[in-house]
Amino acid sequence: MPEFAVIIPAAGQSTRFGGQTSKLFQHLAGRPVLTWTLAAFVNRADVRQIVIATTDPDAIRDCAGSLDKSVLAKLKICPGGTCRADSVRVAALACDSSIEWVAVHDAARPLVSQAVIDRTFQAALAHGATAAAMPVHLTIKQAAGPLPAQVKQTVPRHNLWAMQTPQAMRRKDLLDAFAACPIPLDQITDDVQLLELVNKPVWLVEGEERNLKITTPLDLQIAHVLISGSPS
Repeated sequence: MPEFAVIIPAAGQSTRFGGQTSKLFQHLAGRPVLTWTLAAFVNRADVRQIVIATTDPDAIRDCAGSLDKSVLAKLKICPGGTCRADSVRVAALACDSSIEWVAVHDAARPLVSQAVIDRTFQAALAHGATAAAMPVHLTIKQAAGPLPAQVKQTVPRHNLWAMQTPQAMRRKDLLDAFAACPIPLDQITDDVQLLELVNKPVWLVEGEERNLKITTPLDLQIAHVLISGSPS
């Protein structure tokens, strides 16, 4: 069975969340957001290693402390980078080099299902690189911001997809793409974009609305509703 190393970049400042505590350490149904995220991967037989890039290793260890001790050996903590993409690069270099496949998952997506992970991993093995995604349902207008601004056009949405994680690929392909990246890493907005920029094919698989990314306090309230049926 092919094995994966899962990279979780967790070095962000949570500036859009507000407050003094990182959104990753906010409590969601009794345990930190990051603990939910880790729990989605640690017990999988096809995940041999989880590499977390962070500036606060003690807080990461606290989040992992409630998990099954037998699987904590899978965890490896490395320093965060200068931006999200750089944290992924640092973590990819820190992965066990004997693991061919890596997957990157947002630390603030605690509700990812096993079905989404299964689809992403299986499609990566079949096609080389893949990412979970959802169809865009909103009408998208192009305009030069900030608002108020004149509309330039309405963007057809039938071929537009909103990206989620996990995103999976060969570790060598990811590192090669970092080495050849033609734009600054702080302009990279998701991980498979690196492969696109060096003309590597990327496939999309079906994500889930439940697989939301917690960015604002409202997102956290929604996650509470999804888990418990009522806001906390």
